[in-house]
Amino acid sequence: MNQSEFEADLKREGYGVYYGGLKPNEVNAEHAHDWNAKIMVIGGEITITRNGHADRFVLGDHCTVAAGELHAETVGPQGVAYIAGRKSV
Repeated sequence: MNQSEFEADLKREGYGVYYGGLKPNEVNAEHAHDWNAKIMVIGGEITITRNGHADRFVLGDHCTVAAGELHAETVGPQGVAYIAGRKSV
């Protein structure tokens, strides 16, 4: 799936679409959001840790983080840019 297809899917599924990024080597301790999220990496890399399992995401990778799901984020040395969808529960 490419970025345009990902964004079209987000809109079709009722997600708000946001572009963002995080600084190199940034670490966000374990936290949760009150919305469902879908994220696609469009530059750099990020590792998301859930239930003690770390998954690394790079250009073109995407994932879902459910509302209330505890997760931590570790950004790679190049930083990360992403397109994200947020949908209230």
